[in-house]
Amino acid sequence: METIYFGTYTRRTSQGVYQADFNPETGQLSNLQVFAQEPSPTYLAFDQKGRLYSVGAKDSQGGIAAFDQTGQLINHVLAEGAPLCYVAVDEPRNLVYGANYHKGQALVYKRAEDGSLSLADAVSHTGSGPHENQASPHVHFTDLTPDQYLVTCDLGTDQVVTYDVSADGKLTALAHYKSQSGAGPRHLAFHPHYKIAYLICELNSTIEVLIYDGIGEFEHLQTISTLPSDYTGFNGTAAIRLSKDGKFLYGSNRGHDSIAVYEILSDGSLSLLEIVPTNGKNPRDFNLSPDQNHLIAVHQDSDNATVFARDVKTGHLTELSHDFTIPEGVCVTFQ
Repeated sequence: METIYFGTYTRRTSQGVYQADFNPETGQLSNLQVFAQEPSPTYLAFDQKGRLYSVGAKDSQGGIAAFDQTGQLINHVLAEGAPLCYVAVDEPRNLVYGANYHKGQALVYKRAEDGSLSLADAVSHTGSGPHENQASPHVHFTDLTPDQYLVTCDLGTDQVVTYDVSADGKLTALAHYKSQSGAGPRHLAFHPHYKIAYLICELNSTIEVLIYDGIGEFEHLQTISTLPSDYTGFNGTAAIRLSKDGKFLYGSNRGHDSIAVYEILSDGSLSLLEIVPTNGKNPRDFNLSPDQNHLIAVHQDSDNATVFARDVKTGHLTELSHDFTIPEGVCVTFQ
């Protein structure tokens, strides 16, 4: 059995971070229980010692929370206003990164020996975009490039901004990549072998394929839709994941409520294979199982997890179930 963890909103019935058993042989989920109680822990990241870092909040303040291996709170780092929306761990530098969508900030936290966090730096973006959701900066992603720079996706300004990170966690801007105007860059995934990154854009339902030359520099290669050509309803993309072998890429659609499946070609560009319904409302996140044989998607608005079998040779998905209850699920991760 594997243990799978779910981040949630707690606007209705959810109590925080959940865990469940996942059977890698059958793809079956079972034994859901609360791992940590926390207001709307919408994104999760584990460190190598099994400590959990999540979006956190308390009273009217928002920020980040640190938990030990048993789900007990170590500490919060909070400020007035909305909490973060993304969390990532930097093991070599003992840092944790956070994105604040509402404040348009990239944040860096120092990780102490006991796993507790303290704020090291915060950078506020400026600017806006043409879409109604782009009145101000909205940092949605803060994670590392293969060459260990911090890369951020700003949905509000159509920018990917890369930073140098000092040993004590101070940020210095290195480079800026501008997506298509009004695209709304949300998350970024790097290819395991090629000098290629995949930028999923929420507002125009596309993936921009980027050549990554290192030191923060991105160059546009391809733009491809996540939707069928005849779909005219509302949609916003969410999560993007690569298979470990670098052969297939997956992206989720909210509105169309589906997973787009792509083959990765020899130059790193994408070819659409299929778009598979998730049988739930608002699949904000999904992930591949550690053995890569399954894909698990969670739904913010229909409170269910959908499990697909994944053909590792063809990349294709076959639904196994969509009836396992996860309240307000918005993040899926394995330790």
